[in-house]
Amino acid sequence: MSTKKIKLQSSDVKSSVLARVIDYCKDRSYFSPERLQFWETAFWRVHHSTLVALANAANYLEIPSLLDTTCDRLAEIITDSEDDEQVRLILGIDDSKEEKETTDKKRKKNQSEKNQHTDPPVIPVYMCFPFGDFPEGEIQNYKDDNLWRTTSEEKRELERLQKPIYNSVRQAAEVHRQVRKYMRSIVEPGMLLTDICETLEITARTLISEKGLKAGIAFPTGCSLNRVAAHWTPNSGDKTVLQYDDVMKLDFGTHIDGIDTANINDIYKFQMETNISFCFAGHIIDSAFTVAFNPTYEPLLAASREATYTGIKESGIDARLCDVAASIEEVMKSYEVEINGKVFGVKSIQNLNVYSLRPYQRYAMKSIQTRMEEGEYYGIQAFGSTGKGYVREDLECSHYMKKSHIGHINLALPRAEQLLATINNKFSTLAFCRRDLDRIGETNYLGGLKTLCDVGFVQPYPPLCDVKGSYVSQFAHTVLLRPTCKEVVSKGDDY
Repeated sequence: MSTKKIKLQSSDVKSSVLARVIDYCKDRSYFSPERLQFWETAFWRVHHSTLVALANAANYLEIPSLLDTTCDRLAEIITDSEDDEQVRLILGIDDSKEEKETTDKKRKKNQSEKNQHTDPPVIPVYMCFPFGDFPEGEIQNYKDDNLWRTTSEEKRELERLQKPIYNSVRQAAEVHRQVRKYMRSIVEPGMLLTDICETLEITARTLISEKGLKAGIAFPTGCSLNRVAAHWTPNSGDKTVLQYDDVMKLDFGTHIDGIDTANINDIYKFQMETNISFCFAGHIIDSAFTVAFNPTYEPLLAASREATYTGIKESGIDARLCDVAASIEEVMKSYEVEINGKVFGVKSIQNLNVYSLRPYQRYAMKSIQTRMEEGEYYGIQAFGSTGKGYVREDLECSHYMKKSHIGHINLALPRAEQLLATINNKFSTLAFCRRDLDRIGETNYLGGLKTLCDVGFVQPYPPLCDVKGSYVSQFAHTVLLRPTCKEVVSKGDDY
């Protein structure tokens, strides 16, 4: 490689793009063919705006191989584009002022015409927003020591670089809003919980245009009743019916921007052999609400709802998770609810707290003393209970999740080996339930699933319950701590 020195002007190549160019130019002659293939997959899995920037940088720095490969990949994207306008958007071609005004008017008209939702919703969300700009969540400014971030040019530039990722996350959030709006309009006493879950899941898969691990449902639909706080979904054959006096928590998630599943089993094998980790980059949107038809329970729901909003208000960069949890508890204990002539003080469930959302991991748990960090996603949730305010595992298990870091273990049961391959391919480290295995055609899997749990490959998540006779409510939102502000990405008109 030439040792010729090149003096760069800061306006020519952005630092983030230059870092990727340098990575491309590094010597990889010692890589095995398999390792090289995985590196290439990770390197080229970027937004089209980054490809355009790479092409410009490669042209400026005179790196023909990078320029040719980048242009080939852009050509593939352009071939799939619907019209000239979309091509201009992909390539970042600016219109003249007059043309831009005309284009903007046309765009707004088309957006208003196409941004129509059906009832029930059956149109994928990306088709409702044909120009790919999805609605921003609720914006809340930082305060006190972080107030300076609002006007910082450096932080604004960081956000600009992350815009494609933010937009993908907002797509998943818009799916969540549309699905829950529909479900809130149809759920009523007398419905089978299995029907509720399957209707929700079919709708979510349709709206997010499910594609394996690239986009889909993030975890099993929770429809926990009464004293059950979380991790309950009906197993196949369950005949539980929703009653007028039930308090049901509907908790579901969407994910987007994951890895293609084509060679995922080879990737897992490569990871175990080389101890090299790959980030699959799937972003999860998690939000939950409570359904209760009997107005008696409204104070219980109000407690969780207001406590969630308070937790969001208190969250921020450098905020301690324990302080956020304390603010939630403070609001919760100010409520009481009268049920059948007896008054109960509402308690915040102590062992269900704020959690971090990582790629393909719903519960990336941190110490309660940990401070929240810039750029991370957090699930802010509040559980209010008329019981002891402490949950324990109980009832039949339906939720499972493969552990993210596991070594190689020879499985004596062939069925367990086959089931593990299926879990790797279909779910990776996303949570799944028995109905999910039934849906993809797995049969006679309980023995193999138990083996995977026993050896530590798969973690079971039994239902979490307060004491018998108690009632639990829940509300939750996903919050993104952007460099300049916090965005409640899952916030909607409903809650």
